[in-house]
Amino acid sequence: MNCEISQPRYTCALGAQATVLAIPYAIPIVHAGPGCSGIVTAFSRLGNHGESYAGGNQIPSTNTDETNVVFGGEKDLRSEIQGAMKVMKGDLFVALSGCTAGIIGDNTTEVAGEFADEGYPVVGADTPGFKGNAYNGHEIVVKAIIDQFVGNKKPQVEKGLVNVFADVPAQNPFWRGDLPQIKNLLEKIGLKVNILFGITSKGVSEWKEIPNAQFNLLLSPWVGLEVVEHLKRKYGTPYLHYPILPVGAGQASRFLREVGKFAGLDEAKVEEVIKSEEDVYYKYFVDTADFFSSLQNNLPFELYVSGDSLSSFGVTKYLEDEIGFIPRAVFVTDNPNKKNEENLRQIFANEFPEYKDKLFFEIDSEIIRRKVEPEIAKSGRALVLGSDWEKGYTKASGNLFQYFSAPITQQLIVSKSYVGYQGGLRLLEDIYNTLYEGKTVTYATYSSKLT
Repeated sequence: MNCEISQPRYTCALGAQATVLAIPYAIPIVHAGPGCSGIVTAFSRLGNHGESYAGGNQIPSTNTDETNVVFGGEKDLRSEIQGAMKVMKGDLFVALSGCTAGIIGDNTTEVAGEFADEGYPVVGADTPGFKGNAYNGHEIVVKAIIDQFVGNKKPQVEKGLVNVFADVPAQNPFWRGDLPQIKNLLEKIGLKVNILFGITSKGVSEWKEIPNAQFNLLLSPWVGLEVVEHLKRKYGTPYLHYPILPVGAGQASRFLREVGKFAGLDEAKVEEVIKSEEDVYYKYFVDTADFFSSLQNNLPFELYVSGDSLSSFGVTKYLEDEIGFIPRAVFVTDNPNKKNEENLRQIFANEFPEYKDKLFFEIDSEIIRRKVEPEIAKSGRALVLGSDWEKGYTKASGNLFQYFSAPITQQLIVSKSYVGYQGGLRLLEDIYNTLYEGKTVTYATYSSKLT
């Protein structure tokens, strides 16, 4: 997309260094100009996540300059890889090319291959900024690791083993909490899970097991679709494409039923897990009845959402189905291509037939503001789920705001997740606790709004 973007929500393809860092003991090596890695790192600290192992200022970089532009930078890349392996403890090293390397034609994959041929765990990925955004870079790196590190193995299929492809690390502020929750749900119905990224991943040993999975699970509307299709061609592994993040009881139960059916699991066992989870969820949920009835005059009912398609669809579905919100506008900000846009429109229309005209694809936060601000100024009963870019004007209008999407700089996010049964309850707490921020709320606070 050739345009100037005000208040961006993602970085360029080099943002895939966050994908590498999300694999335990994997180390990115950046072949790019000075500052490129630092800019990406600054954005990736969403929710003050911290640098991760080997992240931040520890990331090796060639810092290409004018000399490299004239004479090439592959020699410097070789030296950087050698130095990184000498002084840093890692199970996998991934060389990522930036714009300079891409323009002058340095072959990062070929250089990495020289080390791989000698038995070193080195992978190369072509991720210059003009290849797309961080979502595209994520797919490029995942496929590179599969092809160059996992390799051409004959699958030894293990029944019940599933590879999960879901949140894009760092692009979703809650990815570090989401992935363990997804893994936990799947394990409860009897699956063995390669979650691949994050705290609960076993690192490269899981990646080596990718060919042996019974199936792949893509929990995403479009990001990762190329990956699972590639795995189907490469290893013959079937995949289940589930496009909506399961938030709350209704969606979590639907998710488990569909996965269980695809995996051929014992239906009775899956239903037993669902019943157990729903029993706990609804006991908590019913106990909120007093809150909803006594503060009904205060509660918002108009919903505006800005964020990536996976989380936006899932949270909107939960809040509309189970809580009673009316979607006024859902802004998808992850910039899918035209083909994926059409697929997303169909998914949205299937899930929200009454609100299918409320879906918008917009990457410019200033344009989102111009659409939302006048509407919520007339409301007083709106909830806006968004980022730093939406926070100011939403609060100034007297409506409710809840952090939901990148960028988030004014919160500490450690393991928060809105996935599953407990995630839905957590979302309710976060949304309705904003009622009390900076004021005392009683039954009569907004009684005039009923007249």
